[in-house]
Amino acid sequence: MVIDGNKEAERRLAWRCRRGMLELDIVLQRFVANHFNELTMQELIALDAMLDLPDSNFWKLIADTAEMHEDVALSSVLGKMREI
Repeated sequence: MVIDGNKEAERRLAWRCRRGMLELDIVLQRFVANHFNELTMQELIALDAMLDLPDSNFWKLIADTAEMHEDVALSSVLGKMREI
């Protein structure tokens, strides 16, 4: 699912940010509150792809601050999450 400009799609993506792992849920809910409305389409696509990951893999992606990613949108989203 990629945001196509309608509010329903935005709500669905924001709902997918609710996770079972407490640490991940806290980071993602703060991320949505602080950055969701300013994301570019490429960043939304990267976020959508990350939300398909299992919680443990997603958390490792956020927590591993030393790992560099070639995908600019992915790096941007991770940077915003890591600021939280």
